[in-house]
Amino acid sequence: MTKEFDLAALLAERGAERYELHAKYLNHQQPRMLRTIGFDKVYERAEGAHFWDADGNDYLDMLAGFAVMGLGRHHPVVRKALHDVLDASLADLTRFDCPPLPGLLAEKLLSYSPHLDRVFFGNSGTEAVETALKFARYATGRQRILYCSHAFHGLTTGSLSVNGEDSFRKGFAPLLPDTAVPLGDLDALARELKKGDVAALIVEPVQGKGVHEAPPGYLRAAQDLLHRHKALLIADEVQTGLGRTGMFYAYQHDDGVEPDLVCVAKALSGGYVPVGATLGKDWIFQKVYSSMDRVQVHSASFGSNAQAMAAGLAVLSVMENEEIVANAAAVGDRLKTRLTALVDRYELLADVRGRGLMIGIEFGRPSSLKLRSRWTMLQAARKGLFAQMVVVPLLQRHRILTQVSGDHLEVIKLIPPLIIDTDDADRFVDAFTEVMEDAHNGGGLMWDFGKTLVKQAVANR
Repeated sequence: MTKEFDLAALLAERGAERYELHAKYLNHQQPRMLRTIGFDKVYERAEGAHFWDADGNDYLDMLAGFAVMGLGRHHPVVRKALHDVLDASLADLTRFDCPPLPGLLAEKLLSYSPHLDRVFFGNSGTEAVETALKFARYATGRQRILYCSHAFHGLTTGSLSVNGEDSFRKGFAPLLPDTAVPLGDLDALARELKKGDVAALIVEPVQGKGVHEAPPGYLRAAQDLLHRHKALLIADEVQTGLGRTGMFYAYQHDDGVEPDLVCVAKALSGGYVPVGATLGKDWIFQKVYSSMDRVQVHSASFGSNAQAMAAGLAVLSVMENEEIVANAAAVGDRLKTRLTALVDRYELLADVRGRGLMIGIEFGRPSSLKLRSRWTMLQAARKGLFAQMVVVPLLQRHRILTQVSGDHLEVIKLIPPLIIDTDDADRFVDAFTEVMEDAHNGGGLMWDFGKTLVKQAVANR
């Protein structure tokens, strides 16, 4: 007799093998990395912006699964929507009908950007970017895509072509025709557009790597330049969209910006079902899907599935009913204000920047001789080690999960669930202050860990 599948029993029996299973069957460097930096924790459950381990210890999540968990974990409204859609036993993904949920979610999404007309649903942020790149190239009849230095748009081949980090691109050439321009440099953009072969510029209104914001007025001026040269503006809102920066979309912080294509994903999922969406102007979709012969010219097997659509609708409902965007703006302002006040207090702290609940904390070379010598030791081994030295005690001593904002960067990025409250924000600032105090007073444990990181960095060369 076949044994009935029992998920709870399986996890109870094999759950303790999690790190060994990853090492043997998945990315073997992941458990190695986690053990090196002391992040090999075992979390038993999660709710909202918090995790708990087997001993009942509470951890504050300031990472949100790299911004996927916009509403935190296991929001009851999203959970109920998923139970409801499963219980409905819908005839999903027949591919030869027009189910209501995709149309309803598209209608709702477009209400936040009324200058856009249509939506394509895929399964991830990188798919949303791939869709935008394909649509822009086809609609304009041009091949070259411009992107900004230090950009991150995904890791599939098309999105990798507009990735500003060489370490991700190395070994995967040839990629699509592309050119990087500095974020905020309109002259560089104009020079490339004069060549007449540019389909689009893709840009994050606030770059995830390093948390660098487009200068005020840049997006509007870039949009005007692009349209003058019959090219398109693509806004990558995969991380910044759905309230992250204190507006529904980050591009909305600049008046008059109306991108031709907008990419969203991450928080739209509710943290449950992968989903990506590319919003665009009608004329672009009309060109791509120009006849019945081209009805499947761009599609995704799991795109528009009922579970993802239900999750997306529930997320948008919660955002309105619980005023999530306003909360992100208010709590983010408190967090940034309190952190900014520490810049003059600690010489290792160079800058605090960002919008809403997307905040970058940058560290820099200190002035005092003792701290400068230690800083130089870390920099000589590998840039970014000091930021990692801060991240580790935040987790180990204060049970707060954060991470650096990119390889070789001395920047921690805070992208917590948008539901965090002022108590959570104050908990982070108080813990961060203690860590900085320890670093400036020569705290042995922190700098000893720095030496461990230096040895590891040297060994990996």
